[in-house]
Amino acid sequence: MIDARAIVSADARLAADVTVGPFSIIGPQVQIGARTVIGPHAVVNGPTTIGEDNRIFQFASIGDAPQDKKYRGEPTQLVIGDRNVFRESCTINRGTTHDRGVTRIGDDNLFMAFSHVAHDCLIGNNTIFANSVAMGGHVEVGEWAILGGLVAVHQFTRIGAHAFLGGGAILSRDVPPYVMVAGNPAVPHGVNAEGLRRRGFTDEQIRHIREAYRVLYRSDLKLAEALARLAPLAEERPEIRTFVEFIHGSTRSLVR
Repeated sequence: MIDARAIVSADARLAADVTVGPFSIIGPQVQIGARTVIGPHAVVNGPTTIGEDNRIFQFASIGDAPQDKKYRGEPTQLVIGDRNVFRESCTINRGTTHDRGVTRIGDDNLFMAFSHVAHDCLIGNNTIFANSVAMGGHVEVGEWAILGGLVAVHQFTRIGAHAFLGGGAILSRDVPPYVMVAGNPAVPHGVNAEGLRRRGFTDEQIRHIREAYRVLYRSDLKLAEALARLAPLAEERPEIRTFVEFIHGSTRSLVR
């Protein structure tokens, strides 16, 4: 299932049913799982591990060296899970030794055309990156997050689970779980209630999340005061615990 016009390194390890299209290049130290389809004119370099049932479209560059001036050719990694889609001209870079040494992508993610995931990023499951999303290095993105077209994310920024970033947002601070942001610079615009309903959150849970959002963003409380007010709610409600734990872990400050 490898086109005769493709170039596949003898050191690459491909499952028997992997498809590789014409003029694609699979370098050494690449491992590709079952039923993954590599389209034409794609390049996969290693060390890179790709799971099962992934789809990589034409002109994508997967697993090449990080765009970091401190990088000196160390053997860092890219690890990709299962059932991800990388559309045309995506660029996904390996990690650096200045962090974890690995860029890691979970399962069931959609990366639309021209989206870029830089070195040492950690991407969860079921995320959507719309066309031309640009990620700096060391960014963390939680599960079910959606990034609209042309979003730019500063290095070391964290994006919580179920967050929604409107198209063209410029993000330099952390986005808590469930929160919608937009603009340049990005500012909060409420709770991603519709997305939460689609993922099975109950009306009661969404109401609790809205209450937590109001405490953080609409009560004129200082951050420490808001966290103190949210603490007893977090003990009783898991969805609020996720919200509060993320805020405690923020190092870049929050979108406000």
